[in-house]
Amino acid sequence: MKINVSIEARMTSSRLPKKVLKPLGNSTVLEVMINRVLKCELVDEIIVATTTNKDDDAIIKLCEKKGIKHFRGSEDNVFQRVLQAHQKFNTDVIVELTGDCPFIDPKLIDEAIKIYLDNDYEYVSNSIKSTFPIGMAIQVYSLKSLENIKKYGLNSMDKEHVTPQFYTTNRFKTFNICAPKELEFPELSVTLDTKEDYEIITKIMNYFNDDYFSIEQLVNYVRDNPNLLQINGSIKRKGLS
Repeated sequence: MKINVSIEARMTSSRLPKKVLKPLGNSTVLEVMINRVLKCELVDEIIVATTTNKDDDAIIKLCEKKGIKHFRGSEDNVFQRVLQAHQKFNTDVIVELTGDCPFIDPKLIDEAIKIYLDNDYEYVSNSIKSTFPIGMAIQVYSLKSLENIKKYGLNSMDKEHVTPQFYTTNRFKTFNICAPKELEFPELSVTLDTKEDYEIITKIMNYFNDDYFSIEQLVNYVRDNPNLLQINGSIKRKGLS
């Protein structure tokens, strides 16, 4: 069984262009994220799923430098891009991540994969109901299930967000991972959408001065410095409600 992570990344974000290659610590946002995912014990390969837009050539160069698999597909139809990426690399189990989550925790990824493998759920996530900090979203499901969704027909939400049919219909058996009390912190956002997000993420990175620190360390640091929440606490998040 081949378990592959895909990271959706592109340079043409409307609110913060070129965000995935912005400097972070001694590297870039995307590179920090890749370095963290590489610490997963249950993942076989990482695939960066980017687009055919020439602006994304820079993402390909980073992948080649790090020896990371990559795929170029549709800029607007993210569903198709993710599906084709995993078909190309013969994935069995998909771990879907987005490239604006540089502080994703590898232990959370492994936990989600283990829950998926040890049970008969078709979709495992920690973001059907968000209890972790925003920016820790993980989705685990099979390539076969994604191919089945396509058979039902896709609307614009499916094409943009890939997985809504898993958790908005009754066709699939799903499981949501809730944060333990000590990590329950949904008011903290460390996803990268805006310049305010970049400010708080940079401050956190500068404090730890390392590509890897645990979600426990992250949560404890922000709880000890609650003024950090004011930096991006008022940002309206796009996406599904």
